[in-house]
Amino acid sequence: MSTESRSKSRTGVSGIINAANLVHYADIGDEPERRNMTEVEGWHFCGPTLRDGRPVPADGVWLEHTGPLVVYLSGLHLSERIIDALAYAPGATLCRVTGSGTMLDDGDKMVCSRRRIDWRIDAESILRAFARRCALDVVHLWDAPPVVRQYLETGDESIRSMAWTAADDTAAKGMAGDAARSAAAWCAARDAIWSATRHAAWYAAQDAARATAWSAARATAWSATGDAVNAAWSATRSAAWSAAWSAAKDAQDRLLTETVLATR
Repeated sequence: MSTESRSKSRTGVSGIINAANLVHYADIGDEPERRNMTEVEGWHFCGPTLRDGRPVPADGVWLEHTGPLVVYLSGLHLSERIIDALAYAPGATLCRVTGSGTMLDDGDKMVCSRRRIDWRIDAESILRAFARRCALDVVHLWDAPPVVRQYLETGDESIRSMAWTAADDTAAKGMAGDAARSAAAWCAARDAIWSATRHAAWYAAQDAARATAWSAARATAWSATGDAVNAAWSATRSAAWSAAWSAAKDAQDRLLTETVLATR
């Protein structure tokens, strides 16, 4: 269920949603939605251990959380889309999980009282290739050095460090003399490529996906508001931005999901 389609309620303080199940929300703002489902399938990235230091359980083993559920802070988390789970990834191990028990849905992330890993993969190579694909989608927005294009197109790890150095060295030169509009797009493209060539695979994928979606959303927003003025301009740009951002993230999720399932 999307964040937009959920009914919203606001409150001035944190509090208990359901005292019997000790379900809490942590932040002032939108109240997470209580999910009345027996089980939900989703995705979860993990590192060498769980965030609380416990070992990652074997496939098929149910984890139980007995304390309060606080989205992002306390409980067993999952996301229904890989692209959303990626935003919180602490490592490159991708798990297909099932959540059950008490569940709260905050849009891109859910927290449950019970979670089971159904299967897992080492997504290092998938995430690295995904980061390069995101960067290639915006490489036309700046004058990328040849070694950068070579790395993005081939994935040759022996030149990744050289590609990052070349991308970084080009940054200051690329900003000089750009108008604000083109400079912003250039920065997004540079950030996507810089991330793809520099960071650990999951972090590279996070940043490259975000920068690429931002670039696509901004380009669409500017195109949609060429003739609009004042309040109408702002409203039109905001709507165009939101639609383009969602479309970009949807496309990224389809790509990731198809790639992951093809490995099964």
